Amino acid sequence: MLAHDEVRAIQWVEDRLRLLDQRKLPESTEYLDLESCEAVAKAIAEMVVRGAPAIGITAAYGVALAAKARYTESPSNWKPALDADLKILANARPTAVNLHWALERMRSLIAIVTSEPYEMLLKEAQRIQAEDVAGNYRMGELGAALLDGRPALTHCNTGSLATGGYGTALGVIRSAFKAGRLSRVFADETRPWLQGSRLTAWELVRDRIPVTLICDAAASSLLRKGEVGWVIVGADRIAANGDVANKIGTYGLAVNARFHGVKFMVVAPSSTIDLNTTSGADIVIEERDVSEILSAPELVNDGAKAWNPVFDITPAELVDVLVTERGVVHGPDRAKLGTLLDADA
Repeated sequence: MLAHDEVRAIQWVEDRLRLLDQRKLPESTEYLDLESCEAVAKAIAEMVVRGAPAIGITAAYGVALAAKARYTESPSNWKPALDADLKILANARPTAVNLHWALERMRSLIAIVTSEPYEMLLKEAQRIQAEDVAGNYRMGELGAALLDGRPALTHCNTGSLATGGYGTALGVIRSAFKAGRLSRVFADETRPWLQGSRLTAWELVRDRIPVTLICDAAASSLLRKGEVGWVIVGADRIAANGDVANKIGTYGLAVNARFHGVKFMVVAPSSTIDLNTTSGADIVIEERDVSEILSAPELVNDGAKAWNPVFDITPAELVDVLVTERGVVHGPDRAKLGTLLDADA
């Protein structure tokens, strides 16, 4: 591990998947050991694990566990039975394209396996995680080179908890701080799940990177002060035209950044780019149960209704820079993303 990089939320331990339960942070650090596909899908759906890359990696391990069980039940007919497990995993979270990317990668391997599948699929899941961490280190270097020493503002959680390790947007922040190109970080609370206050602050404190929490609604006032050099966020899906689906509140940050002359950076692995999705208008936006809002202790008005979209769409024209492990794209659009994905990894 590099400096300022101590957290690993996804671990494979003795034939089982071990996940850091992010619902319990920061009050307690608890791990869940999962031994079945159903348990993995439930963990994804219930946000034990969250963040697009981490979801994809977790699902890949779920496929290995499912294949082991199906082959044990029926060595001659395990592949057709495995289809149901792949569907369960695919339906766990619909918006994060990395989930479907990882499942398709595992499906391609399943198609050519002619013997006991478990070890081969497990190694592929481990390879996916290792590649993610290596890609995050690379994105950290590329993104950090663009920073100028001033503070950055980030949203949601894009660190080791949301990936195989190191992080996307937080990977850039880690690398920039190490290189002296970032003085401190402002982090939105990110309501209603508070991924910023519960998770991002937890990671940065552990890695000894100065972090200041702000309410989501304070971001525009912060940007107006002129102290922030960049807004740096991740992505759950990037459409072919460069539109970005990310945690709710990202769109507002992009609008505010453009108005105040602050650069807006999206950091995501190339697997997050979905050339089959024409624009942000075609991305399915997950809506979670309104109880996540209505159960908050601040709400005292019985009978109030709520709307709880998990993501929003940031138009490509508001994105100054997209950083991937394959390179940096300034002003991402359809042609530039096509060229990026056509290039050698």
